[in-house]
Amino acid sequence: MIAILRVAVFWAIALTVVYFLVAIYSRSVRREWLEKKYDAGGIEGERQDYIEAGMLAYEHGLRRKLLWLVYIIPTLVVGVTIYFVNYQ
Repeated sequence: MIAILRVAVFWAIALTVVYFLVAIYSRSVRREWLEKKYDAGGIEGERQDYIEAGMLAYEHGLRRKLLWLVYIIPTLVVGVTIYFVNYQ
């Protein structure tokens, strides 16, 4: 039983690291896209204000929430695999 808890803690730590890396990468890509869109022209106002507003919209958008699937999908795959291997 203790071994299962150790694996679960390691699994949670590993998925948390993956989650933060994907979140940082995703934010970076969104910021770069906003910067390129502003630099292409046709947008009025300050560059920094435009980027901050775009990042705020990103924080409340669906894409940000989909990152939680980093936790759900691998856990389900491992759980289903364990079930089918042990209980056939």
